[in-house]
Amino acid sequence: MARDGAAYACQSCGAIQTRWSGQCPACGAWNSLVEEMGARPPGALKLTKPTRKQHLAFEGLDETTPAPPRIATGVDEWDRVCGGGVVPGSAILVGGDPGVGKSTLLLQVAASAARRGARCAYISGEEAVEQVRARAQRMGLADAQVKLAAETSLRAILDGLKAEPFDLVVIDSIQTMWSDAHEAGPGSVTQVRAACQELVRLAKKRGLAVILVGHVTKEGAIAGPRVVEHMVDAVFSFEGERGYPFRILRGAKNRFGATDEIGVFEMGDQGLAEVKNPSALFLNTSGERAAGAAVFAGIEGSRPVLVEIQALVAPSAYGTPRRAVVGWDGGRLAMVLAVLESRCGLSLGDRDVYLNVAGGLRISEPAADLAAAAALASSALDQALPQDCVVFGEISLSGDVRSVSRMDGRLKEAAKLGFRQALGPTGAEPPSGMKLMGAGRLADAIRRIGDGDWD
Repeated sequence: MARDGAAYACQSCGAIQTRWSGQCPACGAWNSLVEEMGARPPGALKLTKPTRKQHLAFEGLDETTPAPPRIATGVDEWDRVCGGGVVPGSAILVGGDPGVGKSTLLLQVAASAARRGARCAYISGEEAVEQVRARAQRMGLADAQVKLAAETSLRAILDGLKAEPFDLVVIDSIQTMWSDAHEAGPGSVTQVRAACQELVRLAKKRGLAVILVGHVTKEGAIAGPRVVEHMVDAVFSFEGERGYPFRILRGAKNRFGATDEIGVFEMGDQGLAEVKNPSALFLNTSGERAAGAAVFAGIEGSRPVLVEIQALVAPSAYGTPRRAVVGWDGGRLAMVLAVLESRCGLSLGDRDVYLNVAGGLRISEPAADLAAAAALASSALDQALPQDCVVFGEISLSGDVRSVSRMDGRLKEAAKLGFRQALGPTGAEPPSGMKLMGAGRLADAIRRIGDGDWD
């Protein structure tokens, strides 16, 4: 039986309930409700003293507002994702898998900004100062004027940031912070929400840019209540597949810049190195192109990126054919296979199908449909695509090849890297020296691949 005044916080979504139950009514998670003394039950109001009437000052949409100033850190890929630099008074949440390099990236960002004159601090709740200093020495950042501290007490951190002026502060990580105003343990929903709220309030009040590191769950979402992502100004995810040196910083939310913008890094002995031309990194330019490979001209944020999509169609050794995909949506692969069989007469239902996006990059835009279909057809028909050909286009269930956004930008990026042919939807204007083979229907493109007709 629930005690009077008790409150139970869901450790998955942060919802507050007046009584315990095995399943959270808000998100459906099981065994996630934990009693927390600092939580306030729904409907409980905090009494405040009456104040004087205050009037809102409204402004019109036609009034001009100056652009916010920005702190250019000197790490161009980071500044690109931020929208041109870090905005003073903003809060940025960076999440990623354990060991992907979040601490390494943010230490480099703080050191580079400090070398350009910004007053920076790095506060770690997971490592000692000696460990952070040793990492900085290995990366050649020991000469940067970055203030280091190892602390988990929210009160001590707030007092320290108020006592000394800073321009940029890194908190690693938000799940290790705890406030003595709440009896819940560190990492709980109440503590994470309270710590984020106090740090964001301090950032807005003092014009301080705060970068928060967030842990992620096994599903890849940032741990803690979802309200944390609403409180901050930007949410970045740092992605990277194990076994690949490439790391991608992707913006999921940004109040001061474009979303879905990416920055590409390469992990090395001296830390993370910026990749200025990701297309050249993700492509295999050695030798002739093998059957089952197609170069996709994609768009990531505002940046055209060329990546190789690899497919393998093999006889099935078991009764049920296998479908495996890495770097692409499995549901999208099933749709493309169904269209290939029903609209193009390419039977793959009794064969194993494997699809891989080279380099560890994840593709989410529908423009990769035609490139995946071309790679599958190339492998099934054992006909290689030309070395200098790129493919892009969206496939409809009727078998039509639909236009996609920014086709001219995709073709210009391909021409810059030496590609002279393109297979895609009609309507684009290829640059000088490039030939666009327009395909109105998927069957036409598959027939061209099977016949080897590229003239």
